[in-house]
Amino acid sequence: MAKVLISGSAGFIGGYVVEELLRRGHSVVGIDNLSKYGRVAKSYDDHPSYTFVEGDCQEIGLMRDLLADCDHFIAGAAMIGGISYFHTYAYDLLATNERIIAASCDAAIAAHDAGKLQKVTYLSSSMVFESTPSWPSFEGQEREVPPPLSSYGFQKLAVEYFARAASDQYGLPYTIVRPFNCVGIGERRALGDVDVMSGNVKLAMSHVVPDLVQKVVKGQDPLHILGDGTQIRHYTYGGDLAEGIVTAMEHPAALNEDFNLSTAQSTNVLELAEMIWHKIRGEETPFRYVSDTPFEHDVAKRVPATEKAKTILGFEATTSLETMLDEVIPWIERAVADGTI
Repeated sequence: MAKVLISGSAGFIGGYVVEELLRRGHSVVGIDNLSKYGRVAKSYDDHPSYTFVEGDCQEIGLMRDLLADCDHFIAGAAMIGGISYFHTYAYDLLATNERIIAASCDAAIAAHDAGKLQKVTYLSSSMVFESTPSWPSFEGQEREVPPPLSSYGFQKLAVEYFARAASDQYGLPYTIVRPFNCVGIGERRALGDVDVMSGNVKLAMSHVVPDLVQKVVKGQDPLHILGDGTQIRHYTYGGDLAEGIVTAMEHPAALNEDFNLSTAQSTNVLELAEMIWHKIRGEETPFRYVSDTPFEHDVAKRVPATEKAKTILGFEATTSLETMLDEVIPWIERAVADGTI
């Protein structure tokens, strides 16, 4: 089995990826500066094959030291959040994430030149397709359509350019993966939270699922949604995404390729909101909602092509939205009771 460094290991998707790596028998080193959530206990903290380093991925020397004896590097560290995060931290998302990816690539180039590091697997984002005029979004389309308008989407597109440029100039092997709308447990209020109100409930600066769940749990009636609810998303379970990411890391046919990782199922926000409402309040309670003004970069439609990952990697995200919500809702209910969301 391989020794894998994963940056952003304490993050939302990172936690699922660490679990999947350990499940497959890999030795894992995680690095995170804990800037978003602070220190949060994980089920694998004491796993004999897991080592955690609290540190900043912008420090090239530290990253070189950690990569020196690693076979693989999953580059996942970034400032990341939901739609309100894009606006609150527009400059920081761009500047900090550029520094992180540049330091990560510098360190990886050195480690690969030394002969140990086999490949970097980069976590990009569905937001690289933010400005697309047509769907589904397929691999390669991100270089054909207008660039993203949000600083976050633009920077994630830059991550992909870093990956290809490091390969072109230095021969650093890569795989690019684009998760779509991760759903799971583990999100909480960011330490850098600011008050963003949706009706009478403060949002958690995260993503649509936990925010809708917490509003229903807190008794909001009618439920406030951003926009008219016709926004289309592909809600994908964190465990499925982790399976896809690690498969892409391991698979020989993924070398110097890019993959959308997503469920093939489309759901609009209104459908999601009504499903959450009835799961929490019961089928007999009429669903009531009002529309709030959406954020500027709230993309109306995000629909991925998923055939490439299925054909090359044999990967499909199969967990249903119903199953995801049955896991997430009790977790959010406990988090609300504990005051962490």
